[in-house]
Amino acid sequence: MVRKAKLNEVKEIQKLINFYAEQGLMLPRSLNDLYDNLHDYFVYEEKGEILGTCALHICWEDLAEIKSLAVEKLAQGKGIATKLVKEALKEAKTLGIKRVFVLTYEPAFFQRFAFVEIDKSKLPQKIWGECVKCVKFPDCKEVALIKEI
Repeated sequence: MVRKAKLNEVKEIQKLINFYAEQGLMLPRSLNDLYDNLHDYFVYEEKGEILGTCALHICWEDLAEIKSLAVEKLAQGKGIATKLVKEALKEAKTLGIKRVFVLTYEPAFFQRFAFVEIDKSKLPQKIWGECVKCVKFPDCKEVALIKEI
């Protein structure tokens, strides 16, 4: 079941995200960042266990980012990431957000949701606040994709 994250799940969410961050597949998240932005996060829970997470972060009046999409290694291939992304897109639509973007190493996954590739330079500079903290900046190979809602 996909739902909004709860305070008592922050450490579990961090562990899941940082597992992939240690492999260089996404940015790590500090506890402080997760607590500050908890309202952005969804989790996929099954039998009391958090198997996946993602966030919908509002960047501007008409733009949001899906980020920190992570699914437990043993739970992959079961549609959990798809359910999380669909829920984030549903919330974006409810909030009146017009465009949602992602920065990803897996563009084909997001293209299934009608995201289209764009040049990173088309995104507002405001979104680069996290990128400059990354060890891969400015030589990051993530692909930028955007979806009109």
